[in-house]
This record gives sequence, C-alpha cells and structure tokens, in this order.
Amino acid sequence: MAENQSQQGSECDGNCNSCPSAQKDENGQATCGLPPKVQMNVKHVILVLSGKGGVGKTTVSVNLAFALANRGKDVGLLDLDIHGPNVPKMVGVEGERLMVAGNKIEPVHATGNLSVVSMEFLLPDGETPVIWRGPMKMTAIKQFLEDVNWGDLDYLVVDLPPGTGDEALSIIQLAPQIEGAVIVTTPQAVSTMDSSKAVRFVEKLDLKVLGIVENMSGLICPDCGKEIDIFGKGGGKTAAEKLGVPYLGAIPIDPAMREAGDEGRPFINMHNDSPSWKAIDAVMENLVKNVEE
Repeated sequence: MAENQSQQGSECDGNCNSCPSAQKDENGQATCGLPPKVQMNVKHVILVLSGKGGVGKTTVSVNLAFALANRGKDVGLLDLDIHGPNVPKMVGVEGERLMVAGNKIEPVHATGNLSVVSMEFLLPDGETPVIWRGPMKMTAIKQFLEDVNWGDLDYLVVDLPPGTGDEALSIIQLAPQIEGAVIVTTPQAVSTMDSSKAVRFVEKLDLKVLGIVENMSGLICPDCGKEIDIFGKGGGKTAAEKLGVPYLGAIPIDPAMREAGDEGRPFINMHNDSPSWKAIDAVMENLVKNVEE
C-alpha cells in the first residue's frame, strides 16, 4: 500500500502498465487506480498528525490555524478526526451547522478569514457516534474538499486522527498542494516511538516532514510559575535529530491552555506573557518559517 501511495505522491510517468495501482478497464487496458486530485484554490495544505492519541494534536492544529489567520492569511481548518471531531468546540463554533448555497456547502466561519468544516456540524448531537468503514470516509473527505465553498485559501490546515489509517491516506490522495506534515508527540518514549512511525509514513508517501512538536513538555505550576517535568522533556527533540527532520519546539502543559480549549478560545489569541504562550508562539513562528521559506 505504501508503495502505491508513494507513486501517487511522485510524478506519474504515464505508464499505467508498470504501476502497482493500475486497474483494468472494460477493454482490458491498464488505467490509473488512484483517484485524481480535487480541484480547489489553495496555496498550501498542511497536515497535522500523530502516531498515537492523547498528545494534543488538535490543540496544535487549532492554534496553527489561528496563528496563520492572525497574519492576515485566508485559512481553512478541516477536521478529519471523523470519529472524534473536537475542532468546533476548541474554536468556539460548537453546535453550528453546515448550510448549502447553490451547489456548494458553506463552511462555518470562526473569524472573517478562518473557515471550519467538521463532521461535528453534521451530527444531531455530541453523543452520536460515527460508525463508518473506509470507503464512506473517503467519500466524505472528497466532499469536504471539493464540494465546500472554501474560496481562495492561502492555507488549509488538516487535523487528522491518530495513526496512519484511511483518513491520512485519503487526504494525501485527494488534496492538492500538500506542503507537508507536522508530527505532534509528547516526551515519553512510547509516544516518540509512535511519532517515528508517523514520520516514516509521511516520508514513504514522498511528502515533506515540516517538523516535530513536543507537546506536554513539562508543567507550568499555576502557583509558583516553575516548570515541573511530569512526562519528561526532550524526547521530541531527540526523535527529530535521530530522524533528521526539523524540531519546531516544545509546548508545556498549562491549565490555562486547557481552559482556553474548553471555552473555545484558542490559546495563541490570548497574547499574554506566560511561558506557555511564549512557547506556543515560538513553535508557530518556526512552523510558518518552515512552510514559507
């Protein structure tokens, strides 16, 4: 499967007979077995993924999208964690619904230049599970890309579910202008081991690893302001050096960051002088530089 996807990521040589993804048409001729890229006006698509769950991947996605929007960019935020869509709550648009205008789906606008699409907007309530197999997910992802009135985007930030499954493969097959992927990890060895798998997954698909973010890197004590190493520190940096990919920085645990997410107020917009805000702002600055260089 990885070999097939790798050929999709690189330039097609036009020889379907030698392609492992080729299928036979009604005349017995070999044709490309992979779907074409969708047509949408976007300059840069950034994927945010992790090797395992519970590392704060959505927090990074949301803050990245707002960091880009704060720079005057037109940004789309696509929540592809179909089974656990949390982006709407974290950006303050929970409970909104997608509307149709003409033949296009209108995204939900979190700000004037930040639009959001999520499976959560299609569910009757927050307790309804999504019980889908792979083909249904791919159909939904294609619709979220080409049937949504995104307008002209500078960036589309895609929040993916943990791991390297259907959603990640589908978006890589379908989305145009993929700039690369951000890998989110925590300092523990079990998390960095899984982040290494995510890095290799991205590389096998001929995509650029934009960098590793070490989330939950220590705890900022709410009383004294000192940093306490709960999960350790430095695992993300060590993994980045070992894998030969950029290290974007570390973000400590901060109760204020958790409260901001629960209240739908992205932490990057708080503009305070706390160590956590400075850390996340530095990570976002490094990431933007990596993308725009």
